[in-house]
Amino acid sequence: MQQREATSDLASSGGARGGQMALDAAQASPTPAIAATARILARLKDQPGPLLPVLHAVQHELGCIPAAAVQTIAEALNLSRAEVHGVITFYSHFRSEPAARHTLEVCRAEACQAMGGEHLAAHARTALGCDFHANSKNGDFTLEPVYCLGLCAQSPAVMIDGRPHARVTPEKLDRLLARTLEAQS
Repeated sequence: MQQREATSDLASSGGARGGQMALDAAQASPTPAIAATARILARLKDQPGPLLPVLHAVQHELGCIPAAAVQTIAEALNLSRAEVHGVITFYSHFRSEPAARHTLEVCRAEACQAMGGEHLAAHARTALGCDFHANSKNGDFTLEPVYCLGLCAQSPAVMIDGRPHARVTPEKLDRLLARTLEAQS
């Protein structure tokens, strides 16, 4: 019986290349996103459980976690791209595309649903012309679901740019969105 040597796809596994090689390659001919990711990895990769802190730092600096950064992160942390992508897609906070100028989060938890949250979510999608996890066509708002803002007794609730609003009706939402845009100009 002849033994066959196992081979692997080096492009799919960060472990196949080694962490420092990935950082060195990223620093040799970096795009701005890769350079920023490499700087963050150099600072955070040796701490215990570095993936979430790295992802948060990359998104904080770049506004999202671009696909090009996923490969660099995977290689530096000895993970596969699929493992990194799985964490990014599991947590709704992470995004792979930049957010719009403003973020509207609509609560999707049970208390808000019981008080008209589904109708409010449908109105928000129509008003912005996009679905959840997307930007409005004019680039003013990113629409995101959120699962509990802690305003259950005053539901339905939304958050605009980190500021919570309670007892929101479709009409109140329209006023809040207009006020947000007015404050910007």
